[in-house]
Amino acid sequence: MTQAQLERARRLLCSLQNSIRDTLVAARRRNAVKFADVAAVAAADTIYAVDKISEEAICAWFEAHWPAAWPVEVVMEGLEGGEPRTFPRGIPVARTRWKCLLDPIDGTRSFMYDKRSAWSLAALAPQRGTQTDLTDIVVAAMTELPTHKQWRADQFSVVRGGGRAGVVATAHDVRSGTCIRLRFRPSQARDFRHGFASLARYFPDGKAFIAQFEEELWRTLHGSTDAAPLVFDDQYICTGGQLAEVLVGHDRLVGDIRPMVYAKLRPNAALSCHPYDICTALIAREAGVIVEAPDGAELHAPLDITTPVSWIAYANPALAKLARPVIRQLIAAHL
Repeated sequence: MTQAQLERARRLLCSLQNSIRDTLVAARRRNAVKFADVAAVAAADTIYAVDKISEEAICAWFEAHWPAAWPVEVVMEGLEGGEPRTFPRGIPVARTRWKCLLDPIDGTRSFMYDKRSAWSLAALAPQRGTQTDLTDIVVAAMTELPTHKQWRADQFSVVRGGGRAGVVATAHDVRSGTCIRLRFRPSQARDFRHGFASLARYFPDGKAFIAQFEEELWRTLHGSTDAAPLVFDDQYICTGGQLAEVLVGHDRLVGDIRPMVYAKLRPNAALSCHPYDICTALIAREAGVIVEAPDGAELHAPLDITTPVSWIAYANPALAKLARPVIRQLIAAHL
């Protein structure tokens, strides 16, 4: 695919997410549905009423706007039976050129109660069937889904290989519809003192274990103190939101080791990070953020909706160099 075609694909993913954002904003203003009603329970997650709104908007958008010359397989939670869908409608998966992995609303739980913004995530990779991997992604976009009182919604998108200068970052005014360029920069700090850094422990399962793991991490890196806390914690229940916080310089480290912890403590636990949650890692990497497996290896996972994924993101190489060896030691000792 040419660079011009990839750029067109990036704009298409942004347009899709703009449609999702605007549909949800309008529904909330009309109070048209109770976002928190449970619509279904799927293999990877619970589907709420707010999810159904976005899924309907996605299918309508693909039918109206996706180029017929680029047949695509869409993989996302919420489709009937969890099965993929193809566009143009009915084309066999084997004849598609692209695989598009979507998380229409990442951070549903906070968003549906109007507590904190969610993010719509999308990534595009050349179709390689079940072998299609996170490392194959060439285009990615993530768009903020604002709370009712929030007037600004940010958006980041990228084509692989463009570096930080190639990351398109915009701020959209949901009141007026105007859009401006957004300046951003990941933290350049060389340690974690007096900054935000945290591992995901949203739910009761594994919470104490992960907290102890993290406490040992900070103690090893920076020692213990009875004075003011050296590292601040922010449990943003949204993988895309966590990556955004690193992108804009708010957080120095975020990560999710729940799949590894659950494998040790409770093998059947379902609430975890999946490939669609971390599918926009390409954006962070192009901006200079280090996103990798907890042991420092390249992050691999099939583009599906069920595979559990553990990952760590460091705002810059210096922070990765500092913390990675300690995280490896703790994994070897405890996991």
